[in-house]
Amino acid sequence: MNIKSLIRNEVIELQGYRPEVQRSGIKLDANESPYPFPVKLNDKSLEINRYPDPEAKALKEALSKLLKVEPENILQGNGSDELIYYLISVTGGPVLYPVPTFSMYGIIARVLGEKTLVISLDRDFDIPMESFLRSINKDRPRIIFLSSPNNPTGNCFSEERILRIVKESNCLVVVDEAYQPYAENGEGFIPYTKRYKNLLVMRTFSKIGLAGIRLGFLVGESRVLDQINKARLPYNVNSLTQSIALEALKNRSFFKDTIKRVLSERKRLTEALSRIEGITVFPSRANFILFRVRNGGAVYRRLLKKGIIIKNLTSLIPDCLRVTVGRPEENNAFLRALKEVL
Repeated sequence: MNIKSLIRNEVIELQGYRPEVQRSGIKLDANESPYPFPVKLNDKSLEINRYPDPEAKALKEALSKLLKVEPENILQGNGSDELIYYLISVTGGPVLYPVPTFSMYGIIARVLGEKTLVISLDRDFDIPMESFLRSINKDRPRIIFLSSPNNPTGNCFSEERILRIVKESNCLVVVDEAYQPYAENGEGFIPYTKRYKNLLVMRTFSKIGLAGIRLGFLVGESRVLDQINKARLPYNVNSLTQSIALEALKNRSFFKDTIKRVLSERKRLTEALSRIEGITVFPSRANFILFRVRNGGAVYRRLLKKGIIIKNLTSLIPDCLRVTVGRPEENNAFLRALKEVL
């Protein structure tokens, strides 16, 4: 049997997203929080013989109070990846996004057979407005993805530019705020969803200490979410995830504390990297730092041999590597190893 004859060409030609296999060593490559939320459900009996609440009503009620929106303005997903899949499935293409950015926008679009429109960021890693607006008017995208703070560059896009894109687009604009808790800019774009019906904001629990439960959500106009909800798989967010998320929302002080600790370490790590000769550090509003070093690929491989696992981005941005902000002792080990390697 010729297996390739059974598979669409778009999928055969696609290079899928492959997370790093867990290696022994200090893991600073996946932008996870180094501080796990202490899960305690001993006092709560879960009827796991029953399906979970398909609408996650209690979870959406809790989120609505926190975010100051109505429950019907929230749609839950099994991580942001699933929500991206639903969004593109419902809207179709073309799908417009700047690069470099989160790779799943393009991967999911191509898996679904949709055209992608890719525009390079400017020298400041911001949205090049002239090129973007030209593509909006000429190519007529059905959906636009803007990750702010952006992965892997770490910066926030200009608020003025994002809002101009929202106003001048006749399509859905999704602002992916996965790293917003580390941006120190208040509520992000969620308040704007009440003013602009084509704006959706995507958030996740993954970057603040709950990556293992796989929970993301969209905030936006209820009539838009109703259409996306038609594509959502039934019972997509399981009972354990819903229960742990509810417990987490009752313990917001834990997350405020751990985010504060990460921000403190981000500042220290940025300053330490800046003092190393031959390294260019890019300002970050996320829980990771992008930096450029000569022979980045070789530096990455030598760090691996020393048990330090970071992200190799040299294929996207020449000689650039990305390090997640870890615990103080992990960051110290990274800095020592980097100096030895250089």
